Amino acid sequence: MIEVKNVSKKYGDFYAVRSVSFNVKDGEIVGFLGRNGAGKTTTMNMITGFTEPSSGEIIVNGYNVDVKPKKVKKLIGYMPEGVPLYPDLTVKEFVSYMADLKLVPHKEKKQAVEKAIMQTGLDKVRNRLTRNLSRGFKQRVSMAGALVGDPEILILDEPTVGLDPKQVREIRELIKSFRKNHTVILSSHILSEVSQICEKVIIIDRGEIIAVDTPENLEKQTQTKQVLKITVEDPENVFESVFEKSEYIQEIKLEKTNEDQTKIYTIELKENIKDDTEARKSIAVKCAENNILNLGIKKEEQTLEDAFMKLIEDRPEYSVEEIKNIQFKKELEDLRQVEKEKKERKELKKEQKEKAKEMKKAEKEKKSEDDKKEVSDENKDDEKGGNK
Repeated sequence: MIEVKNVSKKYGDFYAVRSVSFNVKDGEIVGFLGRNGAGKTTTMNMITGFTEPSSGEIIVNGYNVDVKPKKVKKLIGYMPEGVPLYPDLTVKEFVSYMADLKLVPHKEKKQAVEKAIMQTGLDKVRNRLTRNLSRGFKQRVSMAGALVGDPEILILDEPTVGLDPKQVREIRELIKSFRKNHTVILSSHILSEVSQICEKVIIIDRGEIIAVDTPENLEKQTQTKQVLKITVEDPENVFESVFEKSEYIQEIKLEKTNEDQTKIYTIELKENIKDDTEARKSIAVKCAENNILNLGIKKEEQTLEDAFMKLIEDRPEYSVEEIKNIQFKKELEDLRQVEKEKKERKELKKEQKEKAKEMKKAEKEKKSEDDKKEVSDENKDDEKGGNK
């Protein structure tokens, strides 16, 4: 559905986006993650056709955004960050205006507006001015503007920013409901939300794509430590000293002491421990031996936020000059690849021509042989006839 191929966006000497490539399939809900200024909004604006790439190409449902911008824009519903609404329009008027901008046919417009209002739960406020709405309802109005006309693709830039937990949950459920009929690209800072909604995550940092995978795979791939959490009753305060020289434990930290005097410890296992089963058994046995009541031990799972931080924290900082050199080398490599492909196509074409020539020659020789054989057979028949 969406193919972003080696796309860059340059402002003077500054690259907002550098050599970005990724695909989004039909019906996917994809999370687009990155720090502030990482290039998320720039990339989204280029997909919608609002911003023109400096290089590379973007294909949406078979159409190049630069070549067929109107066709692409008809396929996309865009909810920009910041909820830009017209304060003097009612909800219905705003959604109707968005339908006009999208060139929804007049005979279909009333039904399209009604559908978008109902989908986003705005029925009760349809006649209220947008300036008098709560932040949550304003988000819904902006989303209705993106939905009207039933576009195949929805691009939602920070759809839950500034909302309270209840509103976040409502918007999240609304976005999940789009899965049946829409492809969705969702930008968000709330990583727990992305892991619940999205099937695939694209992480961008300093204008470059650094990971494309499912939330589960990213969590597994970036997990470098085995961590356990244990809750204990330790009246003699011996827990840390008991496990000071354990063959399994690298580090112990007291995380919290509860009001009932139970304690929660975080236990980091040594790097060579790949399976925590034996470590758990050892901890349970030693607790029993030292009058420590083990109230529960569990593995601390890696989250998408942990994976995100792991991927971006160790990335090097580049100067403008270094980025220019990196991009120059990349563009040079791309040109070489293009030349290589052209050469390969030329050689293949030449090879195909030679094969065709050889086949033609073989057919000609076969025809000549067949003609000779036919003449020979006719001569033999004539000789037979003469003998008779």
